[in-house]
Amino acid sequence: MSSELVIDVQASEISIALLEEKRLIEVNKESRISTFSVGDIYFAKVKKLMPGLNAAFVDVGYDKGAFLHYQDLGPRFLSYKNLVKDARGGRKKDLSLGQYPIEREIEKDGHITDVLAQGQEIMVQIAKEPISTKGPRLTSEISIAGRFLVLIPFAEKIYVSQKIKSSEERNRIKQILKEIKPKNFGVIVRTVAEGKKMEDFDFELTSLLKRWNDSVNKLKAEPKLPLLMYEEMSRAVSILRDIFNPSFENIYVNDEGVYNEICEYVALIAPERKNIVQLYTGDIPIFDYFAVTKQLKSSFGRTVSFKNGAYLIIEKTEAMHVVDVNSGNKTRAGNDQEANAIEVNLAAADELARQLRLRDLGGIIVVDFIDMLKAENRQELYNRMRSNMANDRAKHNILQLSKFGLMQITRQRVRPEMHIDTEEVCPTCYGKGVSRPSILFVDELENKIDYLVNTLKTTKFKLYVHPYVGAYINQGFPFCSLKWKWKRKYKASFKIITSQNLSFLQYQFIDENGNEIDLKEEIETVSH
Repeated sequence: MSSELVIDVQASEISIALLEEKRLIEVNKESRISTFSVGDIYFAKVKKLMPGLNAAFVDVGYDKGAFLHYQDLGPRFLSYKNLVKDARGGRKKDLSLGQYPIEREIEKDGHITDVLAQGQEIMVQIAKEPISTKGPRLTSEISIAGRFLVLIPFAEKIYVSQKIKSSEERNRIKQILKEIKPKNFGVIVRTVAEGKKMEDFDFELTSLLKRWNDSVNKLKAEPKLPLLMYEEMSRAVSILRDIFNPSFENIYVNDEGVYNEICEYVALIAPERKNIVQLYTGDIPIFDYFAVTKQLKSSFGRTVSFKNGAYLIIEKTEAMHVVDVNSGNKTRAGNDQEANAIEVNLAAADELARQLRLRDLGGIIVVDFIDMLKAENRQELYNRMRSNMANDRAKHNILQLSKFGLMQITRQRVRPEMHIDTEEVCPTCYGKGVSRPSILFVDELENKIDYLVNTLKTTKFKLYVHPYVGAYINQGFPFCSLKWKWKRKYKASFKIITSQNLSFLQYQFIDENGNEIDLKEEIETVSH
């Protein structure tokens, strides 16, 4: 299965789309003014103890206190406590873990007040980003992830991914890591490490160890808390690290800075494949060019159609997500209800697995499939759902259909679910129901160009319009279209670019530096 990554970098946010066989599977949107925080390591103070919850709130710089449960302290919390004490007290210049004995494990059923005190300085890592009204979820079981390995301080064991099935390969990898693993560090071997050589593991271990040492050495100073000791990679590189595989054919990026960052990372992990990273420089928005925008608009919303009139209805409640499968107008010759039900249900399972990844739905998901009488059909549906979700990186659990025909799924929630509003508010009436005649829209555009050129003295710009409007402006023989008439009349050098993100009578003017020109605001300011 071929995969492609399309990365749209804008001034305010970065959007990342994963395509498999040209079909949109995952999408991530991140604000460029806020960092991707899962995996970040902080040195912070305990803000408040909550004995009733057996937990504490820790100040890591968010508006809401970050939540740290006793069970998330990890068995080696006392070892971290000693390391922090020595680093802050300046007792040791060498903070390498090989110099530290591993302390006894804390009690599994202990109490938060036995190991933490208000105002105590501790080392924590963000496990889940803030969701809704909740602050981040923290852990003191620190880990630093790489492409093939995950480094775990104050541990000794080597864990190999269960997805590596060959016992010979598992033993080979364990033997290699026993020889090169630094003292007092544990390692988790990721699935993509299968078949890799000793030099691959040695190179990555050296890189991960350097990141750890650089982070710990920051404790020697007297910084203002909370201190960001280690920052995860950018969102684009982080996703690439987790999903990169030989099936990747292309990675398209429309920003030179992010392009260079990804090129550098791919050259590091797979130098023979660095040429798959391509800088997109076309005028058409990158998501439009690769048909991502259209798929986004058709895949989000309450109702999702998937095959021959069948559709899903996806509802969110406070406690769970509820999905209803409807056959719509889908029927089979002979009115074979059972055959129709299994066909629609199997197609629904395909689309549902895609929707879970696409929207990043987490928590409890209850699916009401069409009732089936035969046990073998119910088993086939269950097997199909498990197979579809095999490539889902989020931890999940799928239960067999209940006697009411319901399937229960739990899926790990790490970040807030993805939401894209597919409904468009009319840009001319703003939902009031009355607007100017659309035939006069091009006259309005010409007035904007006149104002832009003759008042603002801007002669180089791009005009983004809906594809239908763009077709009208560009129609006609060369040099006879409205676009060319405007160019000759106003002696301006501009491009007309169509964008599927714009509604019918919406437009945007972009200057040569990539900044939007708000002409409506400018004209109103002048008129006053």
